[in-house]
Amino acid sequence: MTNQNPGLTIHLRQPHEKQALFIRSKAKRKVIRAGRRGGKTTGIAIYAVEEFLAGHRVLYATPTSDQIEKFWAEVTGALVEPINAGVFKKNETSHIIELQRSEQRIRCKTAWDADSLRGDYADRLILDEFQLMNEDTWSIVGAPMLLDNNGNAVFIYTPPSLHSRSASKADDPRHAAKLYAKAQKDTSGRWEAFHFTSHDNPYISKDALAEINKDMTELAIRQEIMAEDVDSAPGALWQRQQIEDDRISVLPSDLDVVVIGVDPSATSEGDEAGIIVAGKKGNEGFVYGDYTIQGSPEAWARNSVSAFSVNKANRIIAEKNNGGEMVRSVLKQVDDSVPVELVSASRGKATRAEPISAIYQQHRVHHVGNFGKLEDEMCLWEPGDKSPNRMDALVWAMTALFGKSGGHVMFEV
Repeated sequence: MTNQNPGLTIHLRQPHEKQALFIRSKAKRKVIRAGRRGGKTTGIAIYAVEEFLAGHRVLYATPTSDQIEKFWAEVTGALVEPINAGVFKKNETSHIIELQRSEQRIRCKTAWDADSLRGDYADRLILDEFQLMNEDTWSIVGAPMLLDNNGNAVFIYTPPSLHSRSASKADDPRHAAKLYAKAQKDTSGRWEAFHFTSHDNPYISKDALAEINKDMTELAIRQEIMAEDVDSAPGALWQRQQIEDDRISVLPSDLDVVVIGVDPSATSEGDEAGIIVAGKKGNEGFVYGDYTIQGSPEAWARNSVSAFSVNKANRIIAEKNNGGEMVRSVLKQVDDSVPVELVSASRGKATRAEPISAIYQQHRVHHVGNFGKLEDEMCLWEPGDKSPNRMDALVWAMTALFGKSGGHVMFEV
């Protein structure tokens, strides 16, 4: 029961074919993987309005306030007549439309992390741009919201590029893709997976799509336009299965040498400073710590020195191209006793990384545990792309352990 005046018009758009599939689905858990401008926000706004009019309490969450605006414009536009007639109350500040003295409501909230979503409940929960959210947003906060009314949830994402993954709050950058795979495999009808590309939106310019394809890499097109979950870039120096095959859970004792690889950032804005812990025993290398941080030079220096201390490392290996002697100086300001060696990136990134990739191919390097963001950089980076800070730090650390040629001679600076 909607309690609305039947003489008032609801201005809902006509969903395109792919939107209609997830709108009409009866599954309690829907996972939508869609290309940019594929119509996912418009489609989910149609769904939200229909569920609201059916008397439900709808909560739409997305990482940033900018992303809320399109959804909010769609739902307020659809409900403008009953809102203006006073049937529903609208609060622009809180992004709420509701039937007063009832549970019937639509609300939009930012959910950059799990805590920002707390303090609410719903029986229709929508998590948009889910790939950028921390996993706890659903498992710790979102799921319990649905308990009272055995509610439903919708997860929406576009497979993230390496650049957008760096902005993600997720511990595992592939958590949305894994949830999609779970929905694909479900045979109970409780989960359902939906996929559509940018090309599936009949209202988007085909000429514009063809033109923008000329400006994007093959990998970016597959992720952002075709909405494919891509594990490795074409021609990547590392493959996920290779890393997985050699992964171990327990670090060997009595490593011969431990180093902290650091790829500094010069400012507190933009790039993270890559900080990776690696060790060597005999002929094999071990990657077992990621202290990467975005912050001031003092912040990454403190994290680097902390990594050095906690892991009883032998030295810090830091790139000096971005900051020169300032890199050594800021590290020494934190702890003057820490051995610091500066290295210079005189060769291209791919050239520097190739000998380290070769050691991995020989099954001589083991990741001790999972390092999702580092492994994304290793397997998704393409030459010419934005600098992958964790990968750079790894390459410096492993070069220090194995030498420039991938052999057994310690790297000399």
